[in-house]
Amino acid sequence: MIGSIVAAVIIGAIIGALARLIIPGRQNISIGLTLIVGIVAALIGTLIAAALGLTNTRGINWLEHIIQLVLAIGGVLLVVQMQARKTH
Repeated sequence: MIGSIVAAVIIGAIIGALARLIIPGRQNISIGLTLIVGIVAALIGTLIAAALGLTNTRGINWLEHIIQLVLAIGGVLLVVQMQARKTH
């Protein structure tokens, strides 16, 4: 259980950072918020992959990571839009 949480935090941090790199332009959000979005995306992506039966694979589960990355990109875009509304 603890190992899964630690893995989700590490993968989430990586996925959050990748999401920011993939999105064109400058995102005006903090690194901490990016990491939180990535961690949440990793956890939700894991749940979605499990619900779709994609968790029993050998080696790296690329489909699960793709789901997580897509969720992180969507999350970062959502946070950027929410912050842009606050400033205008």
